[in-house]
Amino acid sequence: MKIVTYNVNGLRQRVAQHGSLLRLLNALDADIICLQETKLSRQDLSADLTMPQGYEAFVSCTRTTEKGRTCYSGVATFCRVTSAFYSKEVTLPLAAEEGITGLLGQSGKRENMTMDFSLEGLEDVKNEDLFKVDSEGRCIITDHGHFVLINIYGPRADDNDKERVHFKHLFFKILQRRWESLLSHGRRVCVVGDFNIAPAAIDCCDARLGFEENPFRKWLKSLLRESGGAFFDVFRAKHPKREGAYTCWPQNVGGEEFNYGTRIDHIFIAGPCLHQNYDGEEHSFFGCHVRECDILVQFKRGKDNMSRWNGGRCVKLEGSDHAPVYVSLADLPDLPIHNTPTLAARYVPEVRGWQQTIVPLLLKSQVPIDFNKQEINASSTENIAGRDGSEAAELSQNCMVSEHESESSMVQCHFQSVRQHIGGSVDETGKSMIAVRAGKGKLGTGTTMIGKKKERSKHSQRTIRSFFQRCESISSVRVEDSGSDVLHSHVHVSDQKGQLSALLKGLDSSCTAPEEADNGRGSASNELDEVSVAISDSLEHEKNNNALLEWQRIQQRMQTSLPLCRGHNEPCVARFVKKSGPNIGRGFYVCARAKGPSSNPEANCGYFKWASGKVRQKKT
Repeated sequence: MKIVTYNVNGLRQRVAQHGSLLRLLNALDADIICLQETKLSRQDLSADLTMPQGYEAFVSCTRTTEKGRTCYSGVATFCRVTSAFYSKEVTLPLAAEEGITGLLGQSGKRENMTMDFSLEGLEDVKNEDLFKVDSEGRCIITDHGHFVLINIYGPRADDNDKERVHFKHLFFKILQRRWESLLSHGRRVCVVGDFNIAPAAIDCCDARLGFEENPFRKWLKSLLRESGGAFFDVFRAKHPKREGAYTCWPQNVGGEEFNYGTRIDHIFIAGPCLHQNYDGEEHSFFGCHVRECDILVQFKRGKDNMSRWNGGRCVKLEGSDHAPVYVSLADLPDLPIHNTPTLAARYVPEVRGWQQTIVPLLLKSQVPIDFNKQEINASSTENIAGRDGSEAAELSQNCMVSEHESESSMVQCHFQSVRQHIGGSVDETGKSMIAVRAGKGKLGTGTTMIGKKKERSKHSQRTIRSFFQRCESISSVRVEDSGSDVLHSHVHVSDQKGQLSALLKGLDSSCTAPEEADNGRGSASNELDEVSVAISDSLEHEKNNNALLEWQRIQQRMQTSLPLCRGHNEPCVARFVKKSGPNIGRGFYVCARAKGPSSNPEANCGYFKWASGKVRQKKT
């Protein structure tokens, strides 16, 4: 069995990159694929994003409405199966659960899952805070019989953001309680995903002084076997001395160019092996069933066609800023026959559709009466014309739909009033009401409707043909281009536009001869249209050229005014402080090259200089 964990940095973007979800999963070529940072809400779930052929999906979406957190995270586990029902495959879970607190519910056989856990030590945590931990869609747990798979997307928190630091601490504290409960019941646990924590200095390019003192890093290392914990860091256990093995590269500094990254995507495994009557470290689940583990560097962003970083890229790199990590397991026997848990995406209402009740099937439907709308409109107009204004207004009010109503609205007219004004042309079977499917037009076009049309026509848009009806001098021309009308008032044609002047003179002479004007009206209109559009395009092109030249002059001035970095003697790039503090909005200059190891002279030299200008105030 092959398990892959991959932070996709937006599932829809990766699906668009590969052409379809099935192609993405087939490219990863694994039996269980755990994705993080899907950036999907419940409303975004659809079959093309959750139900590829041959896979069962289990998803957790963002539930929070907090600013900046909607559609921010999200995880999904895809299991490749040959049958979703009556299956013996280990890849198909026996049970599944969304979240780590147990508040969002479980599905499957609870006696097989053994997922209940104690909140000992968390008594002071409110249920509101517990629900908040699961509201960001950061965990999916699936029970595969021989092991429990926990797919997580660990929170990211800056040191000065106390609220997010507290959230991250609470998330991992509850997660630890969860897997400790599973291990105490003799279960094997496999935790995969983006932890947003690099375990050691070897897992981070240019680790700074005090790197190992980070509290979350200390906590993560305490879980590992070498520190007395229960888990194996599978990649580092298989490759203990490999350097430069990273899974994430920062996008804002061009980290891919010089492999300036970190290893924060992990696969942790704990628990005994499946062999009976054996005990000891050599017979752990890792020692007996893990064959290999590595980073799928072929998925690294911009691996084949990477443009040079110069304060940014001229061509946006395609792909995620993470690389997948895989592990291969062996000697896993089949499970008893079981079905897909109800948490699967195939049962999610947003994917399969909401269940219709039986009530509409039992109600007596009202069959619309078939009749010719044109005949009713004509007859109603004739009858309304013969009555006084009050009756006409009353019928118009009863049998019309407001312009602001949608096309699917129903016009309901009492049979008595229709028969009275139309003359009994409708069959007696429709005594209760007549239901007419109304479009954008109106039923019952009487004198009131005609009056409204005439009133609107006074203020309606004039066409270019109206200018040929009189022999007055032309003061304005309306040009219709791409469905929008542009008014050019008092057109003064210069010597370069003599072609339009000649055409206007021809129009004046044609007005003195009505019979000639009628014959040439169509051709003159077309010529005027073409010339006016050509002049408009020429002016627009000239305007764009002037803007381009001005921007080039600005760039040249910037190049001459920018300081040169000391490492490469190249122009720096200007930046502004965005973090809150005394320097927010203040400008500075840095080296334009991509970040990389300090030992690489081709990478960013680290040059920094404050701008001498005033602090730019942040807009509120």
